[in-house]
Amino acid sequence: MPSEDILLQVNKPARYIGEEWNVPRKNFDAAGIRFGLCFPDLYEVGMSNLGIRILYGLLNNIPGCCCERIFACDTDLEKILRESSGEILSLESKKRLKDFDFIGFSLGSELGYTNILNILELGNIPLFARERSPDHPLVVGGGPCMMNPEPVADFFDLFVIGEAEEALPEIVEAYRKVKEDYRRERLARQDLLLGLSAIEGVYVPQFYEATYKPDGTIDSFLTKLDGVPQKINKRVVKDLDTAYYPLAWLVPYIQVIHDRFTLELVRGCPNKCRFCQARSQYYPLRYKRIDRILEQADKIYKSSGYEECSLSGLSVSDYPHIEELIVALTDQFKEKQVALSLPSIKARALVGNLSRVIAGVKKTGLTFAPEAGTGRLREVLAKDFDEEDFFKTLEEAYASGYQHVKLYFMIGLPQETEEDLKGIIELSERVSQLKKKAGGAAAKVNISVNTMVPKPHTPFQWHAMAQAYTIKEKQEYLRKNAKNKRLTFSFHNRFMALLEAILSRGDRRLSEVIYLAHKKGARFDAWGDHFAFEIWEAAFREAGLDAQLYLKARRPDEILPWDFLDTGISREALAADFNKIVEI
Repeated sequence: MPSEDILLQVNKPARYIGEEWNVPRKNFDAAGIRFGLCFPDLYEVGMSNLGIRILYGLLNNIPGCCCERIFACDTDLEKILRESSGEILSLESKKRLKDFDFIGFSLGSELGYTNILNILELGNIPLFARERSPDHPLVVGGGPCMMNPEPVADFFDLFVIGEAEEALPEIVEAYRKVKEDYRRERLARQDLLLGLSAIEGVYVPQFYEATYKPDGTIDSFLTKLDGVPQKINKRVVKDLDTAYYPLAWLVPYIQVIHDRFTLELVRGCPNKCRFCQARSQYYPLRYKRIDRILEQADKIYKSSGYEECSLSGLSVSDYPHIEELIVALTDQFKEKQVALSLPSIKARALVGNLSRVIAGVKKTGLTFAPEAGTGRLREVLAKDFDEEDFFKTLEEAYASGYQHVKLYFMIGLPQETEEDLKGIIELSERVSQLKKKAGGAAAKVNISVNTMVPKPHTPFQWHAMAQAYTIKEKQEYLRKNAKNKRLTFSFHNRFMALLEAILSRGDRRLSEVIYLAHKKGARFDAWGDHFAFEIWEAAFREAGLDAQLYLKARRPDEILPWDFLDTGISREALAADFNKIVEI
């Protein structure tokens, strides 16, 4: 850990000490393979990420492999490290990054890209893949941002596209066989990467080359070597029941964002919302058996003692045995007073019945995602949301004792009008007033309003991103016209949304922009107190790139930066769905 003197100078020193409850004890020096698992944000965020927990336990379960965690350090510790020429260290054994064979980043948000470079720089690892030698670890990327890895292509040796539970052990085993030859420089780095590229789901960006037309769009995207796949197939875990899942749940010493244990029910989604990238990311739909979930719940609770459990999945209320599962979990944890937390749920009478069961143990808030204020616009989104069922469910929930409701909406949508914005206010007010029927005052309703980002691998990928001034106008309309003081609106920073759109829809020329933004001081771009859009504007100017290239509508015949990825849902299927929007 950092020295005691350093820990006394930083905010929340427990972020950096490790030694949590249930941390595995592995001998770093004796391990044949050493894997540094990085999350490019603060400890509190990373330890709330289910994917990090899965991969950490999975890698440490591989014989001869030692996995240790590295999180972004806050700006106070960064300042100390830079002034003292210190290095960022792993939590478990306090090892330097260059002591690892792999440095793997879980990329859950495009706004964390500059944190990746900061971690590498603080670890004395060359930022660009082309500058690394056998003395440096292989830098691996994975996670949701791999739906388009091109903007960070220059920084990574390889990417894992899709789910990593089966791919990572294959990568570790392939590397183990040639490690000695590689370290002794009897095997060239290119040949090592060429061998790893034969593993399904592995993408090595240096083996591909893009050319561009005068208007900035892609002219071609081709392989540079024989034997390299032109299309990269997304990896998919076929059976969730047999897949690894962490049961010895790590318990941090400080409160993290989601301070509870999580049960995964499902991957994929039966719905086809046109804005949702996660459907393509986790396609196809797979369910975990109810007995397996209950078994995991029992073991995780006994290992951790957490008093809250959350259910995880893109559409938890579509789990086919959801009522049976909730009743069983409620009965299992009744005497232990463990609260059940649901993510955004469908507005159905069934869920209303379940809310009474959950409320009998410990009341938690309910979250719903209408996404749009009118039925017409929800039809444009292909959002499955029935208002009649929603208000029936809500009335039952209020009668059961629920006091708080959170609603999620989006603005900047195709075909959006003032009537749709007005509908957000009217629907929210009705949610608040309905509480009076159960007795007492109107309910407090928290309304989160995000700007829609037209993401890769969705039918909206050809749609333009809303401009900053139109986003501002829509936000101001909602602020001005929401008179009910029981309604609390929160708005996502419109410039963060623009940057997310640029980085999610971009090509590999953006690597230079990200590098320049990092050098100019960009850090923690997902945090409002750190985000500075003017840094990014300056980086684009210096790189000679026009950000509008990545925000505008795309032509139907245009080569998109992510077209080389096969998610299981074809471009043709997405295009057919996109064309339906015009007909609505």
